[in-house]
Amino acid sequence: MQGGQSLSYWLQQVRCDPLLDHRTTPDLPKEADTVIIGSGITGTLVAKHHLQAFPSKSVLVLEAREFCSGATGRNAGHCKPDQWRHYTKFEKAFGAEQAVKIMQNEKATWEALVGYVRANNVDCDLWVGDTIDVPLDDEVAKIAEDVFENYKNAGGKVDHIKVTKDPAEAVKISRFKNAKACYAWSASTLQPWKLTAHIMRENLKQDINLQTYTAAESVEETPSGPRKFIVHTNRGDITCDTVVYASNAYTSAIDPSFKGIITPKPHMCNKVIPPRSWSGSKALRNSYGVLLPNGALFSINPRCTADGAVMFGGSNTGQKALDEWVEKHPEHGTNDGFASLESVTKHVRAFVEEEFEGWKDTELGPGEGFEYSWSGIIGLSADGVPFIGEIPGKPGQWICAGHHGHGMARTFTAAPGLVKLMNGEPWSAIGLPDVYQLTAERLKRLKGSDGAPKLMTMKAGAGL
Repeated sequence: MQGGQSLSYWLQQVRCDPLLDHRTTPDLPKEADTVIIGSGITGTLVAKHHLQAFPSKSVLVLEAREFCSGATGRNAGHCKPDQWRHYTKFEKAFGAEQAVKIMQNEKATWEALVGYVRANNVDCDLWVGDTIDVPLDDEVAKIAEDVFENYKNAGGKVDHIKVTKDPAEAVKISRFKNAKACYAWSASTLQPWKLTAHIMRENLKQDINLQTYTAAESVEETPSGPRKFIVHTNRGDITCDTVVYASNAYTSAIDPSFKGIITPKPHMCNKVIPPRSWSGSKALRNSYGVLLPNGALFSINPRCTADGAVMFGGSNTGQKALDEWVEKHPEHGTNDGFASLESVTKHVRAFVEEEFEGWKDTELGPGEGFEYSWSGIIGLSADGVPFIGEIPGKPGQWICAGHHGHGMARTFTAAPGLVKLMNGEPWSAIGLPDVYQLTAERLKRLKGSDGAPKLMTMKAGAGL
């Protein structure tokens, strides 16, 4: 984890920010009341709410590399609540009631994030507007329609979703030549590192201790002494009474019991500078989910209130080929050094040239076009939803991880929910879907009778 990382566009923008390598104290503290492992949006929010719930307790946040240099600092910049698209998969896995609650929770998470940014005037390039899901062939459009109707019939709220089934009208709305339908609802894009940095700076004003370049290696119970746990790091040991795993894809490297339960996987994001024919008044004004055959997906963030660079994430055909390669070479599961992979970029380029009228015929000038791509590590959950709660058999050790590539649409409710649990509130009081709760029964079911993890087929970013 210590070297070779590709720099996301977000991290490229903040190279002179001292928070990147911040250490509140020159030396690593020998003890703390609570140690939080991870400084992404989850760990930073847990620290924020921990301060409010336990103002007298000392908190130490550990980060293995630069501040917020994991998944939060590497995503495609969306906070897009799933409002219908994965309903059928969740319904098959958990039942209709829980599937509807997952959609409701993602909307509540988005509202909490936007509310925080606006209330605190956070400088993070926030955009609020219509995100549009667009199927590009008749079969995918039919599947999308069926999923939407199933969700609606199950009692899912759809009044806020604008549905366009006429292909000609869908082409006008989306600006994609082969659009078959459009599903539009409110979502956001943002600069995720800057949002997380704002929250952490507020934390630091209240005596949070942040230690970057401090990799947590393992946690064990203390054989004796006033503290319950020893957190072993590359810079020495820390004793504490409470540990929070906000380490997402890296969790199993610290606690091997999560091996196969939370699985790391590199995911690519492409930065594209549009040509002049798609700039200015002709620039994209919405974010998108492009629904493709065989579960492929493009996530598009055009940063329309910022610099207009267009971010392409998701699971296109090239990403799926990378997934298959990593499955054969699992030692690369945490390798976020992949950059400018033509095997992925060529599919983004082909999509743009096919769907964006005039792009293919425009001569790209210096500084335009497919500039760069980087990798980030997704924490795939074995059953497709995060793990939140106290780790079974390990009282005092808590987790909020395994966000399955959808952390920005979950953490603004998941992190405060975890802290409420830590403060003794029951699960029923925290407002999260029941299937997010980490229980001994859930772990046993996922590991199966032979102790080997039993993964569902709900891949991150998978189609409908």
